[in-house]
Amino acid sequence: MTRGINDQKLTIAMPKGRIFEESLVFLQQSGLNVTADLKESRKLIIPVEGAQLEFILAKPTDVPTYVEYGVADVGVVGKDVLLEEERDVYELLDLQIGYCRMMVAGLPDWKPVEAPRVATKYPRIASRYFREQGQQVEVIKLNGSVELAPLIGLADRIVDIVSTGQTLRENGLTEMEHICEITTRFIANRASYRMKSEAVDDIANKFLQVIPKRK
Repeated sequence: MTRGINDQKLTIAMPKGRIFEESLVFLQQSGLNVTADLKESRKLIIPVEGAQLEFILAKPTDVPTYVEYGVADVGVVGKDVLLEEERDVYELLDLQIGYCRMMVAGLPDWKPVEAPRVATKYPRIASRYFREQGQQVEVIKLNGSVELAPLIGLADRIVDIVSTGQTLRENGLTEMEHICEITTRFIANRASYRMKSEAVDDIANKFLQVIPKRK
């Protein structure tokens, strides 16, 4: 007997952080029964009342890991995380929220040097970009405010996501090179996409109804 949508429980991994607020609004606009508990609760696993649905609230970089290993069937995550983590998941939809840019930035008086140091939270993205440009650089992985690195002489330039550019300007930095556009994506575990295709497609279709309106 074929299982219906109502019999297919889905676990959704949601990122706590930069894109959480906008993603939460997006889910609500899509008709999912998401309450304030998802925003205010300290719980990490939150079931949705009256639905075969539960949320895992996770660090953004962990979302694709949870989805790849199947502890979450689907997830909402920034493209920056997907590019950096390189996890084996299906990227189903561009939700067109959480827009920003991945940029190379630095002090305006920076002069090219041999094998410059580049500070970033995204060492894979940075290394790949400069390799494609034919530039040899030393990439320094930081977890905190990378804008500090050029100011204290730790690095010549940085690679980071930029939204308005206000943080760069306040620290005397300028955008130098554009790497790629970043938006929020809907991803799925490969096995879940086969075994729970009706439920996954149902949510994807709900999302598709919202995306054109947000454009």
